[in-house]
Amino acid sequence: MRRWEDCEAPSLEEIEAMAEAARAALPEAFRAAAAQVVLRVEDIAPDALLDELEIEDPYELTGLYEGVPMTEKSISDPTGPDVIWLFRRAILDEWIARADVALDALVAHVFVHEMAHHFGWSDGDIASIDRWWE
Repeated sequence: MRRWEDCEAPSLEEIEAMAEAARAALPEAFRAAAAQVVLRVEDIAPDALLDELEIEDPYELTGLYEGVPMTEKSISDPTGPDVIWLFRRAILDEWIARADVALDALVAHVFVHEMAHHFGWSDGDIASIDRWWE
């Protein structure tokens, strides 16, 4: 029998490593562009961000893409890097609630969903890369 009192929740660094593994697993055609997106992992979304998005429960926001999708970029857009934010505690909360998926698979799913915003992918594009339902 597993002794759960001896277990610790994965750290920010461990969640980041799972997301980086998902980035490395993207199809070759997308890896170079995906490498340009900054990955930030925080425990929970800041209050100001939640207020801006009109989200009351911080556990509802597992990830966020901040930037201009590649399909909409122009030379007049700001030059700062695009960022994918992952929120560890919200991801862990969803993982526990689901109880039917491995944590690294959930992190990959959230990461790929946010990366989809960056690439301007359709639902079909996402489904061909992130076989979430299987």
